[in-house]
Amino acid sequence: MVRLRCRLRTVLLMAVGLPFLLSPAIQADELLDTYVARLSANDHFNSKGKRLRSVAAIMRQDRANYHKFGIRDSEDTGDDFFSNKSNRAILERMLNRGYISKKTKNAILNKTPLILVQIFDDYVKVYLE
Repeated sequence: MVRLRCRLRTVLLMAVGLPFLLSPAIQADELLDTYVARLSANDHFNSKGKRLRSVAAIMRQDRANYHKFGIRDSEDTGDDFFSNKSNRAILERMLNRGYISKKTKNAILNKTPLILVQIFDDYVKVYLE
C-alpha cells in the first residue's frame, strides 16, 4: 500500500510538473540583444584618462564610447540595450549574475580581445570571439 502511494505521487508529480519543466518560457530567459566589441586601448581608460581595473568598468566604457562618444572600433557592433545610460550603470550587476570564463576575464583585463555579449533580462553572457 505504501509503495503504491509513493508510485502514485511520483506519477502525479511527473504529470503535473513535467509540462512546466519543458516549457521554453520557464527553461530559458529571452535573449534581448547581442553585440560584438573589440575592447581596445580606448576602452581601458575612462573619459578622464584613468586606467580601468575591472571587467565591468571596461565593458561599460566600451558601450559608453560606442553610444555616447561615438568612439568605435571597426569590429564593434551596436545594441539597443546599452544605448541607455541607466542600463550601462547596471552592467556590473548583470555580469555578476551571468557567465564569463576566467580566460575571458583575463583577456579583457590584460589584452584587447574581441568579445561577444549576449544580453538577457537581468544578466549577460560574455565570450571570446
